[in-house]
Amino acid sequence: MAKTPDPELVSNRRAGHDYEILETFEAGIVLVGTEIKSLRNHGGSLQDAYVDVRGPELILLNSSIAPYSFGNIHNHEERRPRKLLMHKREIEKLRRQVLEKGLTVIPLSIFLTKKGIAKVKIAIAKGKKAHDKRESLKEKEAKRSIRRALDE
Repeated sequence: MAKTPDPELVSNRRAGHDYEILETFEAGIVLVGTEIKSLRNHGGSLQDAYVDVRGPELILLNSSIAPYSFGNIHNHEERRPRKLLMHKREIEKLRRQVLEKGLTVIPLSIFLTKKGIAKVKIAIAKGKKAHDKRESLKEKEAKRSIRRALDE
């Protein structure tokens, strides 16, 4: 029996800590052959990545996809800008919210669809202040202690 691949290839775990996520979207991503092979080996990072709205296009910047280990001279550049694919009206909605409300667009994860196509889960987010982060940690710890008390 064939093992089904993990659909989530790369995730940005710090996004939930650093940002308050307001709305999520799915976008296609333009990749070259060695990039998808490297991603399937979980060779990527979205740590400091963000999405820039440039006119009618979305560009994923600062994301890292490690060079493919079996790649030759045609291997890809690790931190190149990558174009994201969405409908025009969705891009326009993102652009308006970024300009008017001062929000940011961040990538949450890169995953595979059932057809084997790589997609990026992006979110409109609002940056958290230091005191908000501490508050979130306190709430998480309180929930954890309540769960522990109920289990005993």
